[in-house]
Amino acid sequence: MTDRNPLHVVAAVIVRDSKVLACRRAPHKAAAGEWEFPGGKVEAGEKPHAALAREIFEEMGIVCRPLRTLDISDTRVGTTVVRLETVLCKIDDSACIQSTDHDAFLWLEVRELASISWAKPDLPAVQLLLGQDNLDPS
Repeated sequence: MTDRNPLHVVAAVIVRDSKVLACRRAPHKAAAGEWEFPGGKVEAGEKPHAALAREIFEEMGIVCRPLRTLDISDTRVGTTVVRLETVLCKIDDSACIQSTDHDAFLWLEVRELASISWAKPDLPAVQLLLGQDNLDPS
């Protein structure tokens, strides 16, 4: 991947009861033990919000409704430039959180986001969220 051809990834900022979902990468995944917003790669010809809904359903078995893009940032990870598009999302309040890619989940107040070790591509979105007063997904 070159700077002109970054790896486009989408991630869900899922808000429930004023708390944001953070997911820890499982031991069998790259960046194991780091926290991230759940999501995945945008496939060729796919729109980012559609890719996010697909990835969340595949990984977590829940239907998520992407509402609006919060941030798009490029971060170099090794030799790859990751273009992470974070999207504010809504899920059903009764959805059970589980994942094939994560081994732990936390629902954090926005002010608590800095208390965990985030994966490098997620840091720009975390910084943006720390400056938010209200993340009402409605």
